[in-house]
Amino acid sequence: MTQFAFLSSEFPHLLEHAQKAEAAALSDPRGACFYSRLTLETALNWLYRREAALKLPYGRELAALIAEPSLLALTGPAIVTKAKYIKDQGNRAAHDSGKQISAQDAASTVRELFHVCYWIARTYATKDKPDPSHSFDIGKLEKTLTITASTVQQIKELGEKHSASQKALEAAEEARKASEEGRAALEAELALLRAEVAAARKANQAVPDPHDYDEAATRDAFIDLLLAEAGWPLDQQRDRELPVKGMPNQSGEGFVDYVLWGDDGKPLAVVEAKRTKVDSRNGQHQAKLYADCLEKMYGRRPVIFTTNGYEHWFWDDRMYPPRSVSGFMKKDELALLHQRRDTRKKLDGVAIDEAIAGRFYQQRAIRRVGEAFEKDRLRKALLVMATGSGKTRTVIALIDQLQRANWVKRVLFLADRVALVKQAHGAFKTHLGATPSANLLERNDPQKNDHAGAKVLLSTYPTMMGLIDEVKNGQKKFGPGHFDLIVIDEAHRSVYKKYRAIFEYFDSMLVGLTATPRDEIDRDTYSLFQLERGVPTDAYDLDDAVADGYLVPPKSISVPTKFQRDGISYDELSEDEKEEWDALEWDEEGNVPDRVEAADLNKWLFNKDTVDKVLEHLMTNGIKVAGGDRLGKTIIFAKNSLHARFIVERFNEAYPHFEGKFAQLIDYSVPYAQSLIDDFSEREKSPHIAVSVDMMDTGIDVPEVVNLVFFKIVRSKTKFWQMIGRGTRLCPELFGPAEDKEEFLVFDFCQNLEFFKESPATFDSPLARPIGERLFSTRVDLVGEIQDADDDHSEILSEVKSRLMDEVRGMNLENFMVRAKRRAVERFQDEANWKALDLDARISLTEEVAGLPSSFQDDALPAKQFDLLILNAQLLLLRQESGFSALQTRIVKFASALESLSNVPAVAKAMELILDVQTDDFWTDISVESLENVRKKLRGLADLIQPTERKVVITDFEDEIGKGDQVDLPDVGTGFDKARFKMKVRRFIDEHADHIALQKIKRATPVTQKDLDELSSMMLKLNVTDEDGLASMGKEGGLAVFLRRLTGLDRAAAKEAFSSFSARSDLNADQNEFLGMLIDFLTETGVVEPKLFYESPFTDIDDLGIAGVFSKVQAKEIISIVTRLNQVEAA
Repeated sequence: MTQFAFLSSEFPHLLEHAQKAEAAALSDPRGACFYSRLTLETALNWLYRREAALKLPYGRELAALIAEPSLLALTGPAIVTKAKYIKDQGNRAAHDSGKQISAQDAASTVRELFHVCYWIARTYATKDKPDPSHSFDIGKLEKTLTITASTVQQIKELGEKHSASQKALEAAEEARKASEEGRAALEAELALLRAEVAAARKANQAVPDPHDYDEAATRDAFIDLLLAEAGWPLDQQRDRELPVKGMPNQSGEGFVDYVLWGDDGKPLAVVEAKRTKVDSRNGQHQAKLYADCLEKMYGRRPVIFTTNGYEHWFWDDRMYPPRSVSGFMKKDELALLHQRRDTRKKLDGVAIDEAIAGRFYQQRAIRRVGEAFEKDRLRKALLVMATGSGKTRTVIALIDQLQRANWVKRVLFLADRVALVKQAHGAFKTHLGATPSANLLERNDPQKNDHAGAKVLLSTYPTMMGLIDEVKNGQKKFGPGHFDLIVIDEAHRSVYKKYRAIFEYFDSMLVGLTATPRDEIDRDTYSLFQLERGVPTDAYDLDDAVADGYLVPPKSISVPTKFQRDGISYDELSEDEKEEWDALEWDEEGNVPDRVEAADLNKWLFNKDTVDKVLEHLMTNGIKVAGGDRLGKTIIFAKNSLHARFIVERFNEAYPHFEGKFAQLIDYSVPYAQSLIDDFSEREKSPHIAVSVDMMDTGIDVPEVVNLVFFKIVRSKTKFWQMIGRGTRLCPELFGPAEDKEEFLVFDFCQNLEFFKESPATFDSPLARPIGERLFSTRVDLVGEIQDADDDHSEILSEVKSRLMDEVRGMNLENFMVRAKRRAVERFQDEANWKALDLDARISLTEEVAGLPSSFQDDALPAKQFDLLILNAQLLLLRQESGFSALQTRIVKFASALESLSNVPAVAKAMELILDVQTDDFWTDISVESLENVRKKLRGLADLIQPTERKVVITDFEDEIGKGDQVDLPDVGTGFDKARFKMKVRRFIDEHADHIALQKIKRATPVTQKDLDELSSMMLKLNVTDEDGLASMGKEGGLAVFLRRLTGLDRAAAKEAFSSFSARSDLNADQNEFLGMLIDFLTETGVVEPKLFYESPFTDIDDLGIAGVFSKVQAKEIISIVTRLNQVEAA
């Protein structure tokens, strides 16, 4: 007898399909899942037609019906969770031809269908109500020999047949609606049906529901579904409850919840499942014991997963401690992990391709990352590298090394702009052409690249966010274990805040790249990479790169203009200018201001003379090329598009002979802006001045750029350094044969240099949370305040809670961001958990649930902004905190703006309240309820208020401009002077290489004080340095050591110094390699501190450095030789 018999009397249309699902569960699992889904779809269509509490979603497909928040409000989360499970298993049956559907999957699906059908019968039956004690018994399912297994094609045909019959019914109903008589009759029928259903539900829900909906089984089924998403069908008996021997208990036996098997018949992983209310980590020791047993039985140690359905932990106890993961890995990913245990090479033994990244600091960075990954067993690294120093090439070489060493296979490269992704993809194709790579932004163009076979995928963050939830043939396209390494280009806190979910979803190693100086990187970024603040994995700052000759230094000049700094005051104008001021149309009302603040300049007031003087200063003082006849490539950073266009217009008027081609606006408002950037990138091609708004602040690499103009205020250090990086790249022979680019100019007209120099502790401003997240959190805070208030605000409390519940119910548990917070979301999708929100509950809502994506349809932005204004006012009123008067002023201003729209009918209808809000009496004894009344009645009018656009005013008042003062770049201080100084000293050394004192320094012959005095005198006389420069050298070990570091040590002299040691010692291969490396270092750097012998690259030979390669006596002698070589001056 069927276990769905309770449907026979009042729901025969459901019984027909449910019986087929039940009968097929063991003989035809695929068919059983299909009929379960069909039963569910039929039930929901019946329910949506009759239940007035339900809102029909825009889409009529099953997924939309289940996701509709009103269904969750009606049934509660348990039924919706079961419905989603049935839907997903039905989809697997219909579409996933490559995987078998197991009998256990089918039985679980039919069991969940039983509970859904029971709820419907229990809630809406009027006669034969199901017995509350009735439970589903999987053991009663029978294998029916007359039923043969369905194919995907057969399932597809059944689905199409059902769809056709549904469409026929809908067509018949539409035909009835065609006539007035038919439509009236149909509406009457529906009204009667809904009344009957409402009455039945009311009567049935008056009686408590004691039925056990077996949510624990649903949890287990959800784990099965997660495993199925990762490609684990669990269709063999050995997959579940596998008995093992050797457990430390009386019987010596145990049963492993799940075992994930490799193609070779050996276990890849064990999965230990715990109850939802138990910390999933509680099963780690038990799972380890299972792994011990399986290792003895099969000769391979499986990795360990522990889960409670909400949280999952992964433990590869041969390599890492346990870590939190978002789900399970696929078979090929686990197989590769095991294969790496035997084939992974030591990174210090795998060469770095010097053709990709051959510079010493690039190689050092790669080695440091390798040490972090291999020796420190870390999985995250952060590289600080100045713009132009080759961050992308460095990470490409790192990926190449990691792939050859069998540490990684698949890599994801993320950047925040389309142009950066395209640029990086080009670099991968150039330098790592043998490794297939693909730009995910071009994924829909099969001619661009092979995305399926690519080992390196490149994407923007939003694109990747959108792809994570994609499912193909029942499996996630990008599972948690898909990538072995993720590279974040320009890692900073905004990336962490906005896209943290990506890094929490993928279980991969992580490498971040940034050009922001190490001391200015924010705490969140270091936290993301689990590093001590201020201590990245490796750093190569701008001053280092300049000193080493790999980048050119900026010469920063602050140029004052009176109006830019002080604004424009009427009283300070000439009489003629005052007449012009009075004649200007300042606004629609004819108001004439007394002054214009500096902040408004280039915002809505544009002064011709100011722009003209800035351009004249640039054209006169900027670096020239083409024999001094043409201004070099220049980027002007403008305040906004209006400002940028005004600059271009003024340039064309002042320099008409350039025919409008020399200076061009390049921002996102310009069609085909990329072609302008391409032209700007060519040395001899116009434009030569790019006037940009944001578009060229980052990621544009044009080595020919020699002038940067800051014509806007910048307060973000990250952005400031990115902008400076536009000029740092080397450009050989820019000015002619053997005349290279040696510096670039920064013209700052907005005191950015002074701001950062005077505020070294300044950090980037806090990132604004999206308004939806702020509204949610503010409403939660309001609930807490109302609950604690002495007065009764029960009506508002109920409404706010209801609004919050609607949003939580709209959160799709299958979305990867929501799934990560599933426990909290499910908790608050249940109305019972809203009765009394204690502090812990409110913290959970604001920290875990706020900001998650929801299908809840909110209003337009103006209404939400007004909601937030009123909610904040209500909070301050309840808390009796200061600041309320400021919000009151804003609310009154809002009402005043509405009053001016009295001709709009909707505004006229609310005019009494609008006028009342503007009176003092309204605000006397103001209450939370009166504010709520204002919010409800006026929020719908918010979008009628148009933002006041200040009239653009063009003036031509005479401005004053200074000559400009050189200012050290902020937070670098004398570092840039030192870098420029080193370049001058190098030139001096090259020109006087034969000088006896320089020869002594280079060849390890101690120099006398007389030699040094002579060198100092020459350098002062030739303006190579001044007394301050000499003093600076003194701080670095003295003139002799400073020069030795620049000249390096003569290789022959270095070899000679170690010749007797080599002759007396029978050196092995490692010892010879160590000495060769030491001689290379001395040749390049001139001086080597003995402490370096215990760091990379010397520890690449042996972890103990010199102590592991040589005996104590030998090590002591080597250190003695090096110490003597470091003593450049005679005693």
